[in-house]
Amino acid sequence: MAKTSDDVQQFLTQARGRVTPEAAGLTWFSGERRVPGLRREEVAQLAGVSTAYYTRMERGDLSGVSEGVLFAVARALQLNEAERQHLFDLAKATSGPRRTPRARPRPTVSARVGQLVEAMRDVPVIALSRTGDPVASNQLGRALFPDLFLAGEEPLNHTRYLFLDERSRTFYPHWETSARSAVASLRLIAGQDPTDRTVAALIGELTTRSPEFHAWWGEHNVRLHRSGTKDIHHPIVGDLTVAYESLEVSSIPGLALVTYLAEPGSPSAQALDLLRSWAGVPASSGSALTG
Repeated sequence: MAKTSDDVQQFLTQARGRVTPEAAGLTWFSGERRVPGLRREEVAQLAGVSTAYYTRMERGDLSGVSEGVLFAVARALQLNEAERQHLFDLAKATSGPRRTPRARPRPTVSARVGQLVEAMRDVPVIALSRTGDPVASNQLGRALFPDLFLAGEEPLNHTRYLFLDERSRTFYPHWETSARSAVASLRLIAGQDPTDRTVAALIGELTTRSPEFHAWWGEHNVRLHRSGTKDIHHPIVGDLTVAYESLEVSSIPGLALVTYLAEPGSPSAQALDLLRSWAGVPASSGSALTG
């Protein structure tokens, strides 16, 4: 529980430091301020609690804190959706009963979900675990991410690939953006269940082996990994931009289907059509890639 309390302290302190008095709508007289953002008493004022109460929260003790107070603090610190979720996850972890650390089993794709992935042949699809393990994929998905799927070998974990495989820095032209996003997503996942040994082991490995991961992990940023765009330098079809959507599979906890699309009529759509041809994927009418 001590580790979670430290996470609470770091998260709230850094969030407080990002909000200026002007952004919070506070009036303050000119003069030197010893903190870059809000003071604790200012957060407490905005949240409608005592300074002592908020100070206890920021020191990592969220036991007994009501949802109303958590929402009020989230508003005062101008937290986004992912940050609010992380705050509530941390409060649950520090307030709930102590749980024994255990490794979550890797999600298993059912025959029906596997059939669905294969049926979406016009769209690259990869089924990913919470930590970035490819659990299932279709032919076009494997062609889009060739480094992850080497013939005769187990698929590479995408998070490890980002930080421990030099090829990722060529594959992703904006590597730092992708890598920082992965750190923030993993931080959010870690907050949901601090007792998950699988997540903890991955974090420990990357913290030890990647200086960038070690530095960015300490920033306590969090991010929801639901949708966005990726710029890719593909070894076969060259540069392209794809939009991704992460769709949670409610019947298989911890699994998401990630699909990738290009803007219809764009050079990226043409590149995906070329990739389909190269991979030997039969074209179908009404292709979702080209519109």
